[in-house]
Amino acid sequence: MNDRIITLGHGAGGETMRRFIRDLFLHDFANPALNALADAALIDIDGRQLAFTTDSYVVKPLEFPGGDIGKLAVCGTVNDLAVMGARPLFLSAGFIIEEGFSVATLEHIVHSMAEAVCAARVQIVTGDTKVVPRGECDGLFINTSGVGLCPLGHGLCTRSIATGDAILISGTLGDHGVAILGARTHWSFKTEIPSDCASLNGLIGNVLEISTGVKWMRDPTRGGLAAALSELVEGQGFGAIIHETDLPVREGVRAVCELLGFDPMHLANEGKVVAVVDARETELVLQTMRRHELGHEAALIGRITADGAGAVRVETEVGGVRRLQRPAGELLPRIC
Repeated sequence: MNDRIITLGHGAGGETMRRFIRDLFLHDFANPALNALADAALIDIDGRQLAFTTDSYVVKPLEFPGGDIGKLAVCGTVNDLAVMGARPLFLSAGFIIEEGFSVATLEHIVHSMAEAVCAARVQIVTGDTKVVPRGECDGLFINTSGVGLCPLGHGLCTRSIATGDAILISGTLGDHGVAILGARTHWSFKTEIPSDCASLNGLIGNVLEISTGVKWMRDPTRGGLAAALSELVEGQGFGAIIHETDLPVREGVRAVCELLGFDPMHLANEGKVVAVVDARETELVLQTMRRHELGHEAALIGRITADGAGAVRVETEVGGVRRLQRPAGELLPRIC
């Protein structure tokens, strides 16, 4: 590792962060569960498989259209368990609070967390609270860890990803990233774009109850869909092709991206799942997603390909083909 100081890019979800994790943390902490670099570690204990995950939330501002740091902390951890095919059960919650922080604001955030926990049907069973001197923490940071039981429903298919498998997304791209951008800059969009922050275990549970063809899932948060799909094909003997015209993107998000030069596939989501599904079960999974309130706009966006191994390619609206790269660094810092 040649980097001498930490930059925002080291925590952005892009290529810089992935190299940072591989070269520093994996170098010293390497073990089979960690080496997978999945959204949650899969651990076998006395014949039962558990999923275990942890995440820290430093979003700015603390409250935004569609959610707040408390709801985000619960939903993000629940989703990291669910996309591994686990049934989320128990969470921890750690609070780092700056001296002088408003008790009323903290009460509101804790109440929001309680509502999110109830909606996701999980429990916060342990936690920790630390208060640091004024100026040494930007208001409030939250860490959540979670444990889930595998498998959820039929779980993830053990068959290998194959040419022709479908790539599905459960809804519109980039909503969370644009919601945070709007809240932080106080831009007045014609229509407020709320974050998609939500727990996906209900939607994923419905899919895994009826399908044995789901082979891989991720929630495309930092780095967006581009980072998730790049992780999928990295070092593999297959590639992926995405059809730009099939990507579900809200008009408001599309307008912001065109104005600022962003790619919707690079923007964060906090309530979407991207899945690779056996081609024979594509329609079954799509219709199941669309019947759930969080999946009305689910779409088939691409396929696994035999050519272009290790690469994600995008067929553009004008018929050309470009390579989709994960962002190198930070498009928008502190989005989660």
